[in-house]
Amino acid sequence: MKRKIKNILSAVTIGACVAANMTSCESYLDVDSYFYDQNTIDSVFQSKVLVNEYINGIATYLPDESRLFTESPFPFGLASDECFASWQDGRHAGMYFMLGNETAQSEHFNNWAHYYKGIRKANILLSRIGECKDLSDMERRDYTGRGHFLRGYFYFCLLRQYGPVPIVPDTPFAVDTPADDASYPRNTYDECVDYICDDMEQAASLLPESRTQAYQYIPTKGAALAMISRLRLYAASPWYNGNTRYADWKTEDGKNFISQSYDNSKWAKAAVASKRVIDMNVYSLNTVARTEQTVALPSTVPSADFPNGAGNIDPYQSYKSLFDGSINAELVPEYIYYCNMTVGRGSNDNSNQWIATPYVLGGGNGLNVCLDLIDSYKMIDGNTIDHSSVQYPYPSADHAGDRIGGEGWQVSDGYTVTPNSALVDCYREARFYATIGYNHCMWPGTAYVGSDDVTNIEVTYYYDGNGGPNPNFPEDYNHTGYTCRKYIHQEDNIKGTSRAKTFAIIRYAEVLLNYVEALNELEGSYTDEATGITVTRDVEEMRKYFNMIRFRAGLPGITDAELNDVEKMREAIKMERKIEFALEGYRYHDLRRWGDADEAYNAKITGYNTSVRSAQRTDFYKRTILDSKAIMKRVFSQKMYFFPIPKTALDHNARLTPVSYTHLTLPTT
Repeated sequence: MKRKIKNILSAVTIGACVAANMTSCESYLDVDSYFYDQNTIDSVFQSKVLVNEYINGIATYLPDESRLFTESPFPFGLASDECFASWQDGRHAGMYFMLGNETAQSEHFNNWAHYYKGIRKANILLSRIGECKDLSDMERRDYTGRGHFLRGYFYFCLLRQYGPVPIVPDTPFAVDTPADDASYPRNTYDECVDYICDDMEQAASLLPESRTQAYQYIPTKGAALAMISRLRLYAASPWYNGNTRYADWKTEDGKNFISQSYDNSKWAKAAVASKRVIDMNVYSLNTVARTEQTVALPSTVPSADFPNGAGNIDPYQSYKSLFDGSINAELVPEYIYYCNMTVGRGSNDNSNQWIATPYVLGGGNGLNVCLDLIDSYKMIDGNTIDHSSVQYPYPSADHAGDRIGGEGWQVSDGYTVTPNSALVDCYREARFYATIGYNHCMWPGTAYVGSDDVTNIEVTYYYDGNGGPNPNFPEDYNHTGYTCRKYIHQEDNIKGTSRAKTFAIIRYAEVLLNYVEALNELEGSYTDEATGITVTRDVEEMRKYFNMIRFRAGLPGITDAELNDVEKMREAIKMERKIEFALEGYRYHDLRRWGDADEAYNAKITGYNTSVRSAQRTDFYKRTILDSKAIMKRVFSQKMYFFPIPKTALDHNARLTPVSYTHLTLPTT
């Protein structure tokens, strides 16, 4: 006899237990619990106030996107080639995935049931909001739009973590639905994308273009359209568009989960989606005006006013202020969808600030940025480190650690590279200094007003340096000589106070680079019937929007040689995304959608030799392969392109087709 469902779950068996912390389905399906839930739901839709509270409650199931490294709800911050943590533990569980230790039995990132519970609640909202009679037409539109956005975003969270997932019925199940009838198979990747984009289209048609300051974190029309831009770009990318490695992975009715036929029109859809956001004329890149103290631009950078050059802006402040709390969120035109960020509040917190801050300033000292990312930053005149100029040279290996000397090198008003810093850390582009903490970097931390000597600290990562191992925790230290300062304001001090900060889940820079990438891959011309937008590989369009990113960073624009060559432009775009979105959680997904994760993860981690003492400065700056500790032995296997579905879900739903790896052959070295 079939067991009966005792609640109105959207998908009881696909999630095993649709409560994130439940250990027993039977306890969640308790009859009393069901009737309590049902009576509560019935009352909710009789009151505008309760409906609003219900929507806010749905939003609590969204992951905290700002928590990238410590106690993160997903592995994306640590499980990439950008950085690694000094510990493999539950607080830094991304390391388990990076090291190949995550399985279907693991509970570190078991978000499956959590997200489906959010979907269930969104379905209830959308199916019953018509019952609430005291909503105005405007309120009903807004609440309905938010419901579509939330449901679509939960599905997006599932898709980016697990790959193709089941799309459950929009109407919540009846209480007597047999459990077997509530088991749904995975949909194809493209079906998931289309469904999410449809939800976002409906959201965009209902949501306002802007919010008052009090409601600024609630999604808008632009947020919904920007999500479509991201999803369409993912769907057009090589891993999901004609990837024959998944030829044997098929649905119950024989459809391929991953499209086996390359479809260039997917790039057109991505380009159109991005152009719709641009054409709203609501968003722009964040810039801060140049002052008399702003460093002069190199001759290679156009001196025209932004966006045609960088003559009137401070590149360092323009980029840094996006992340460090310098500007209130409502004043940042680049933010499209964002949330509050956890900030440092003392020892052992879960902020991005804590893990990167050295012990001497009260932090965990445990975020290690890999030398591969450091090497990707250009010199201030736009040259790479391998082809630097006489005016802004990158030193030879023998002189890498030589002191800058003099008064140091001024990057911006209020930021100077110290005289003790090494030549390898001099003359870099503005985004380097806005993002990276390096050996001999100054940490002001002036928000502390006590008697401890924890302000204006020049941090060093030698073994005997103040950023080296703590005597009480000799294994916990920075292993590469570089950390992340992107989310730390000059004044921030964990032993004192830290500025409130906003984390941009989607910012306008992403939309611009999405647009350029899609145009670069586009063949022929495409006109979208719904919007009338026509897109083609328009070189001048690509130049215009790509150069906005470059000029904001104080760099010269893209060259004609790159623009006129699809492959060269593709590599330029990849590198620009690597730098522009460094340590923001993008890299994990970019490597996978491009199919580049194989090469990136199988490369050895390199850094500087932090095992030497300050008296051995020259030896410190020798490039070193880091493989002496378990946390450095990064691996990548076939299964790691998608996160494993939790075993509890697999046990309760036999229709969740496992990934077939028959045609997946990855490098062994």
